[in-house]
Amino acid sequence: MRALLLHRRLPFVLVTLWCAALLGFGYYLQFAQGLTPCPLCVFQRLAFFGVLVLALPGALLGPHKSGALVLSLLLTLTAGVGAAIAGRQVWLQHLPADRVPECGPGLDFLLETSRLTETIKTVLRGSGDCAKVDWTFLDLSIAEWSLINFVALMGLALCCFFLRRQ
Repeated sequence: MRALLLHRRLPFVLVTLWCAALLGFGYYLQFAQGLTPCPLCVFQRLAFFGVLVLALPGALLGPHKSGALVLSLLLTLTAGVGAAIAGRQVWLQHLPADRVPECGPGLDFLLETSRLTETIKTVLRGSGDCAKVDWTFLDLSIAEWSLINFVALMGLALCCFFLRRQ
């Protein structure tokens, strides 16, 4: 019985630890390396945090079939939103310099002066700040690594969904 419980928990434990590691690395880059996240980066962090929060009950409880299905669908949806945000930033980063949108106000200013829906629309449009590449690893930017991780998380969540249906 214990092996079965561990088996039901394992994918959710992996997703939880994976997102915690990604968030930890993001905070390391911010606070130890001095890289200030742009608004789209902040939204990607929120998406990683959302995936972590959704995976945590599965990691702790090892849900049965219906619970695992619901969690898997919610994880897929949340990771999909994160992938869309990261994809938008990757697109901005690959625009020619003359096509990059002007830098706008910071996220804190937008939150203080605008409604939340307007702030979200403004942030998702992106700005010159979001198109800047400050850090790379293996010639991929943070946004590109985020996109890869979100797609992989979606794949894992979809695998959990289809395996739990059988």
